Amino acid sequence: MSEIKKITVADIIKKKKEGRKIAALTAYDYFTSRIMNEAGIDLILVGDSLGMVVLGYENTIPVTMEEMLHHTKAVVRGNRRCLVVGDMPFLSYHISHEEALRNAGRFIQEGGAGAVKLEGGQEVAALVKKTVGAGIPVLGHIGLTPQSILNLGGYKVQGKNSASAQKLIGDAEALEDAGAFAVVLECVPTALAGEISKKLAIPTIGIGAGPLCDGQILVTHDLLGIFDKFKPRFVKQYADLKSVMGDAFSAYKKEVEEGTFPGTEHSY
Repeated sequence: MSEIKKITVADIIKKKKEGRKIAALTAYDYFTSRIMNEAGIDLILVGDSLGMVVLGYENTIPVTMEEMLHHTKAVVRGNRRCLVVGDMPFLSYHISHEEALRNAGRFIQEGGAGAVKLEGGQEVAALVKKTVGAGIPVLGHIGLTPQSILNLGGYKVQGKNSASAQKLIGDAEALEDAGAFAVVLECVPTALAGEISKKLAIPTIGIGAGPLCDGQILVTHDLLGIFDKFKPRFVKQYADLKSVMGDAFSAYKKEVEEGTFPGTEHSY
């Protein structure tokens, strides 16, 4: 049996150089991570989106470092192949560079992640450089940045006018210069995402940023049709697991109430 090769940040960068698309998804638990490992997904983001799709928060802001580490460890235990990226939660890297490095280090040391992700462009470039300099790979994230949702005034497409488009280009270039190995572009017009992708030597990974990015990522609960509080336009629902789960739960309840489960074949 051949040994499974662990994907590294170098492999992700190489994919862009070779013109191969990067397939990324979010995961928050051991079982889902195992399935993604078998499916050959390149990169798993343990996203702070777990606040909404797993923990039931209204947005990502309440998510803590301890919650992120708990879920990162589970994902790492289920995976021998994918590059696992820990998403640094709100205020875990904003107070000081020292605290940010300590928290990033916890994702690597305690969580077992292969990299961390943080939101922001030029304003976090110095921190990205310092983090990479400490031996911790960084995935950048610009465009719609959910941790800044209170400032942005909602989930809106970014870079729609010339000034904001130039800002995003500058942000992407600053992250590349600082040593980020890739950049997530969220809710960015297709043409602008394509322009940024051409300018950068490092990969872009789009979510709501069109087909011209070097890779794509979706929140798994959206892709599977489990989370239904809202459905962004950019989501393609590949399954309707909420209905499947609901039907199974209802059938179980009915059989328990009727006394048809457990049957003799389920009994000792």
